[in-house]
Amino acid sequence: MLNRLIQFALAQRLFVLLAAALLAAAGWFAFQRLPIDAFPDVSSTQVKVIMKAPGMTPEEIETRIAIPIEVEMLGIPDQRMLRSVSKYGLVDVTIDFQDGTDIYWARQQVAERLNGILADLPEGISGGMAPITTPLGEMFMFTVEAENMSIAERRSLLDWVIRPALRAVPGVADVNALGGLVRSYEVVPDPVKLAAVGLSTNDLQAAIGANNRNDGAGRLSEGDEVLLVRTEGNIRHLDDLRAIVVTRKDGVPVRMGDVAEVRIGALTRYGVVTKDGRGEAVEGLVLGLAGANARDVVSGVEKKLAELAPSLPGGVKLQVFYNRADLVNKAVGTVSKALIEGTLLVLVLLGAFLGNVRAAITVAVVLPLAALATFILMRVGGMSANLMSLGGLAIAIGMLVDAAVVVVENIVQHLGHDKAGGKLPRLHIIFRAVREVAVPVTAGILIIITVFLPLLTLQDLEGKMFVPVALTIAFALASSLVLSLTVIPVLASFLLRKVPRDDPWLPRKLLAAYRPALAWAMRRQRVVFIAAGVMLAVTIGVYVMVGKTFMPTMNEGDLIVGIEKLPSVSLEESAALDLKIQQALMSKVPEIIGVVARAGSDEIGLDPMGLNQTDTFLVLKPTNEWQVSNKDELITKIRGVLDELPGIKYSFTQPIDMRVQEMIIGVRGDLAIKVFGPDLAVLNGLASQIEAQVKTVPGNQDVYTVQNDGVQYLRVIVDRLAAGRFGLSVEDVQDALRAQIEGQRAGLVIEGNQRVPIVLRGPERVKLSPSEFAMLRITASDGTSVPLESVAKLVRDGGPVKIDREMGSRYSVVIANVSGRDLVGFVEEAKAKIAKAVSLPTGYRISWGGQFENQQRAAARLTLVVPLALGVIFLILFSTFGSVRQSLLVLSNIPFALMGGVIALWVTGEYLSVPASVGFIALLGIAVLNGVVLVSYFNQLHAEGLSRLQCVVVGAERRLRPVMMTASITAFGLIPLLFASGPGSEVQRPLAIVVIGGLVTATALTLILLPILYLRFAHATAEVRHE
Repeated sequence: MLNRLIQFALAQRLFVLLAAALLAAAGWFAFQRLPIDAFPDVSSTQVKVIMKAPGMTPEEIETRIAIPIEVEMLGIPDQRMLRSVSKYGLVDVTIDFQDGTDIYWARQQVAERLNGILADLPEGISGGMAPITTPLGEMFMFTVEAENMSIAERRSLLDWVIRPALRAVPGVADVNALGGLVRSYEVVPDPVKLAAVGLSTNDLQAAIGANNRNDGAGRLSEGDEVLLVRTEGNIRHLDDLRAIVVTRKDGVPVRMGDVAEVRIGALTRYGVVTKDGRGEAVEGLVLGLAGANARDVVSGVEKKLAELAPSLPGGVKLQVFYNRADLVNKAVGTVSKALIEGTLLVLVLLGAFLGNVRAAITVAVVLPLAALATFILMRVGGMSANLMSLGGLAIAIGMLVDAAVVVVENIVQHLGHDKAGGKLPRLHIIFRAVREVAVPVTAGILIIITVFLPLLTLQDLEGKMFVPVALTIAFALASSLVLSLTVIPVLASFLLRKVPRDDPWLPRKLLAAYRPALAWAMRRQRVVFIAAGVMLAVTIGVYVMVGKTFMPTMNEGDLIVGIEKLPSVSLEESAALDLKIQQALMSKVPEIIGVVARAGSDEIGLDPMGLNQTDTFLVLKPTNEWQVSNKDELITKIRGVLDELPGIKYSFTQPIDMRVQEMIIGVRGDLAIKVFGPDLAVLNGLASQIEAQVKTVPGNQDVYTVQNDGVQYLRVIVDRLAAGRFGLSVEDVQDALRAQIEGQRAGLVIEGNQRVPIVLRGPERVKLSPSEFAMLRITASDGTSVPLESVAKLVRDGGPVKIDREMGSRYSVVIANVSGRDLVGFVEEAKAKIAKAVSLPTGYRISWGGQFENQQRAAARLTLVVPLALGVIFLILFSTFGSVRQSLLVLSNIPFALMGGVIALWVTGEYLSVPASVGFIALLGIAVLNGVVLVSYFNQLHAEGLSRLQCVVVGAERRLRPVMMTASITAFGLIPLLFASGPGSEVQRPLAIVVIGGLVTATALTLILLPILYLRFAHATAEVRHE
């Protein structure tokens, strides 16, 4: 079949060239339309249900909302994880589905079950499913700046002008509004006046509801025409609200303005944004749809904002402080630069080895064509161009020319040493040259592709990161193989007219050095075996010393400091403390040019933080203007400032990293130690003990447990009998209290496209003083006014900040980051210490999550699948050689390839991570490919009748050039990744280190050890010794 393909290509040369040109055009077209993002979309199919219950405490929310929703959701098929967080006024339920589950099907399942249970949930709660976005969805963040506007006016502008405009941009899921004040119409009843006319707040609410409506009454005929009748009575301004008649007393109407103060106010705030240490701000956060093209979404948002700018009030500026497109451009730029540099290095090497510019160009054509063919396959496969998929291409750049190198090198050999003395036509010589290497080249490339197939079985986060790498490499190598057997011979037939008979300078020098080395090895076979054995033993010893981790942390270029204060802190105090922190950071760390901090939860509820938690986003100068040399030094500098501030805990993270970790484990950190059990107090105690133990393990950083007690509760215990005497139920008391403090929604005022809520609430003094609250009076159904203390007992108590649940069980969590050592070693030490020091009561258990869990899962999967891949490689080798001995002979190359990789990791101080494992997998393929090239040529010479010793010596010398070319070109193609310094280079560096280190040992041993092994073991007959 291969012969027919080569024959067809050489017979139809013009057709092949036209097909190549078409392929290039289609590839360019596909590349233009590839979605571009910084990272692959690592999110699983996830549905969030967010319910708001104003005024409810975490325990009430857990009992009345979270547990009923959980029980209902647990039966959904294909579900992997169910988590919930119950906080003051809010519950966030997250349902994670198996990979590959259709998001719309998942949302439909959740919606059906949610609708079935809504009637059983408490009245007055709002919410539902969150928008279809992902952890990578936060694409664009800005603040609304206007010196002449209050924060309430800025918030109105964001809510009613900017947000609706941005939501119309394709790819935008929603726009989250944070900070500022949401304007409302406030009705503050006077308790004494209400008591005098015998009304309750419920009566006022009913009166507002009955007097706030426009309606149609039908049609009237007027001759030949009709009049449409419209009754108008909706509230348009404060005077309308004041004029509502709430009752009549002695025939005189009592208006709303007589018994209550009516004013413009604001809704209760659950979060606050502060900026640059100067004061409060209003922030907009654009959320991209799942699977949206980040670059397109951001450019659409920027275009829409530019359109909107002239229509905004004078002096309003939108200040952008996070733009995903910057990261995308940097990340893609890092890889593109590595690709271009790698290509140039490969071209230089090709010229040096082939000594013939035309031959080098012939081989080099494979690079752009294979890349363009890869883009077509990526487009068809629905992949995006990102750091990992383009990284796959950068990794493969050296391997792409492997097949073409062997083919062209053999054509050059045949044309330069034409045994027929010019009697055979050139096309025939080229055909014979290509046919000679077609089978080993195909087998070799298939082996490299097979080697990457185990990566396709990785799951979850590591699967989504490295499956694009494996697919891109497989696409590129498959394309390069087809091109090497079709387009390259055709180009060679046109370009390689005159071939010099002498070898170029570089191969001559290499051969001059190799000949005596091979002769020496043949004479000292035992010494060679002993040396190889010693090197293997040393490698095993070094491997034990190399640390193991999941994934190097990618530097996104942005920095977020998570700050936690005392749980009982108020919103105002939290904002004041944030401003002090910002002032300290901006005055002492010159690299920081801006700070945007948000405390509490956001408008949509996607990020349900407590008032005591703040995400502080640091806007940094360009790195070339820093006084420190790298990001780690900057973090150390910031730590120095934060350590001086009392009463706070802090940790460092990055925008995407933070969301990815939250998505996977529900918390942020390298390691999450979760303690499950029923009692919150016991869980808090156990978490504190575990935290103390983890802090004693070397390499710990930012170890903390989210403080979950210390919130002060004022419990109002209703006396049913006393309340019943006044005709009050428990619900009447609860509703009256909620109306006094939190406020009670009584309707909407429609102002153009704005919807302004009407809220009934108690006077401000009640919210500011517990003693004022105790003196509150409640209006009974007969109009009498009853003091709160006569129907209820007030008790002060402590309680939880929030309640975390996973798969129906409460848990507490200890979070730790690991610095300066490997993750697996850290966890093993921590496990031993905790097992010794912490005893768990019955019904309590510990689970270890975070990056550690990912690392364990990836290691287990690769341990299972890599041996399977080796089995498949053995089958390919057996079908190529038809000999078990020779197949095993080629496989014997593998340990020596791994040897260089392990030593390179140890020398550079890198850890054995998932990217390093991918490097080892790539090495397997390259090592086997070189073995196949040598052994197949030995066999060819043996078939021509040469003695075994001649086969080995002549074959090794003749194949020195292609073996050295493939190895050095692959290694040099990866050198730019070693020195790259942009987002994502941290992930690709371990991979490049492993492959380059492994190639050094693999090539040396292929050329020295493999000939000896072939001499001794390749054939069953008695071996020939070299005396």
